[in-house]
Amino acid sequence: TTDTAASLRGIEIEAELLLMAKYGVDGVYSEDPRINKNAKKFKHISYQDALTKKLKIMDTTALALCMDNDLPIVVFDMFKKGNLKGIITGDQNGTLLSNNNIF
Repeated sequence: TTDTAASLRGIEIEAELLLMAKYGVDGVYSEDPRINKNAKKFKHISYQDALTKKLKIMDTTALALCMDNDLPIVVFDMFKKGNLKGIITGDQNGTLLSNNNIF
């Protein structure tokens, strides 16, 4: 998949972060927020928690590659003005996935 290809390239170039730009999705939620208005948005979630909760972020191969190679991922809405700048300046509005349990 394109998720796996992006993960492999990120690992290959020793990237510090994988940016996962989405359309109309501003992060990772406990459930689909379009179906459940009470879905909780995660500011940070560990790879292990994402796998355990079976969250549909990206394909599991890509997620496992990032986890095994300690490549953090930021999921964000690419069409929301200022989001990319916010990631660069450390004021991101998406969700960080990493091996750490703290943000």
